[in-house]
Amino acid sequence: MGSTSSGRSAGARDRDGEGRARNARPRDGLGRPLPYEAQGVARQPEGVVRTPEQSVAEAQELLDAGKPFHAHEVFEDAWKSGPEEERALWRGLAQVAVGLTHAARGNVTGGARLLRRGAAGVEQWAAQSGRQRPYGMDLVGLVAWGRGLADDVEAGGGAVDAGVRAPRLRGQVS
Repeated sequence: MGSTSSGRSAGARDRDGEGRARNARPRDGLGRPLPYEAQGVARQPEGVVRTPEQSVAEAQELLDAGKPFHAHEVFEDAWKSGPEEERALWRGLAQVAVGLTHAARGNVTGGARLLRRGAAGVEQWAAQSGRQRPYGMDLVGLVAWGRGLADDVEAGGGAVDAGVRAPRLRGQVS
């Protein structure tokens, strides 16, 4: 096996302390892997248990900063650690964030598909739970935003600016 300029063997896999495969390559703000030598954006820690309010606030900060990939990781933590009856909500929010990530990367088909899938999941959860504003979130507005952005992505065919097109989870600022 050859060696990369970072001294790693070309076929080596990154492993955590328990031997599970992990990709230690630095990432850009949209979660894309960079060369090992590159300066990347700090990753979101995985497995953090937050209150729902903390999850919403942290995800909004990341979305506003143009980091929807990182926001999806916050939603994924909430999905995995939250109560069973809310998992579909957090999964839908994670899908919306990943949809924005793909749209910002210029992946028109994947971005639009995930935005719609996430919006549909959030809408279905709201209808089944009877909750339209859990933790202050504006689910009706978020669903409309996701579907509208999916339409825009398909019509425009190019990458979107994730920070500019980020949703307002708690609705429009007055």
